[in-house]
Amino acid sequence: MFQKQSDFTQRFIANQPTRNFWLWQVGFWLFVSIMSFAVLTLWYGPFSWPHILHILLQALLGLVLSLVLYWVFMHIWDKSTRFRALIGFFTIMIVSFIWTLARVYAFISLTGEGTEWSQFGGWHFASIFIFLCWAGLFHGIRYYELLQTEHKILLQAESEAKEEQLKRMKAQNVARDAQLKMLRYQLNPHFLCNTLNAINSLVESNETVKAQKMTIQLSKFLRYSLDNNPDTKIPLETEVNALNLYLEIEKTRFEDRLNLDFQITPQAKGALLPSLLLQPIIENSMKHAIAQSEAGGTIEFRAFVENNRLILGLSDTGSGTKIPKSKLQSAQGRGVGLRNTDERLKALYSDDYSMEIKLLTSGGMKTIINIPCEYNLADKVESTYSKEQIV
Repeated sequence: MFQKQSDFTQRFIANQPTRNFWLWQVGFWLFVSIMSFAVLTLWYGPFSWPHILHILLQALLGLVLSLVLYWVFMHIWDKSTRFRALIGFFTIMIVSFIWTLARVYAFISLTGEGTEWSQFGGWHFASIFIFLCWAGLFHGIRYYELLQTEHKILLQAESEAKEEQLKRMKAQNVARDAQLKMLRYQLNPHFLCNTLNAINSLVESNETVKAQKMTIQLSKFLRYSLDNNPDTKIPLETEVNALNLYLEIEKTRFEDRLNLDFQITPQAKGALLPSLLLQPIIENSMKHAIAQSEAGGTIEFRAFVENNRLILGLSDTGSGTKIPKSKLQSAQGRGVGLRNTDERLKALYSDDYSMEIKLLTSGGMKTIINIPCEYNLADKVESTYSKEQIV
């Protein structure tokens, strides 16, 4: 309800005459008055105050009636050209007829001359011509103002594009530095050593098919990590596919100890996010939760679109060691990958993002990322509200 009232108020204000309108409006009727005095009053005579007063009265009435034209033209502005021309001409005919009646009546009342009704047709023709000129002037100024507005919008867009380019350049520098830190963190000797040991164990057990599969997965994951520029944005579905390469390797290591629970809504699959954004968070869970728990654990991932925002939620069940409530706000020991992720988000989105980290009493961690929902132009889809929530 309040939104409808706000929209109505904005349209009402937008349709009100502006300062420039009143300037050229007064100027137009002042010009008509001067020309009427110079061409008619001085030419035909007699020169008297009733004639001058009649000129001023008809100009004032013409100004008032032109406001009616203004209101009509503004309310049919978004219609087709044919419709606007038809309604506009019909309105001009009515307004000019009313103005002619008032002019003739005022002239007879002020001067006492009663022969003007016989010349009504000439008076009406002049009225139509004057209001046609007013309509032409209105449309000319209106289109000029629209052209100026579009020019300002283009200049503003160009300025914003330059600012965005500078921001992107800064983001690229920060992101590349973050990428190096992230790669050092995720591709550490422990990860490579454990993966290679797992492959070696598969070879010794004559499980060559699994060993070959795991080697290919490792190769694909390393290639993806090196090839993808971290300051570019990719669809979430592509990011998850790459993330699965890493998780398949870990599942081979931990087998049944690692459980995955991914739930992604259709609207979120095509949403864009920085590449390799989720990897450091998942690596944190693998290192501090799954690897340190004898029973293993579960990594949950939720992604949905809400109010044109992409919400990403990642959580793990922890290592099994409960954390006192007094230390729940501290993420000490889990901060390397998370700091890198926060740096990249800040570089790419400035203040238009949020990253919330919660440590649970079970020892698990929950990370919720909120960023603008963006899509590629080629496969853009409308975002809708999702009923799913991160618990």
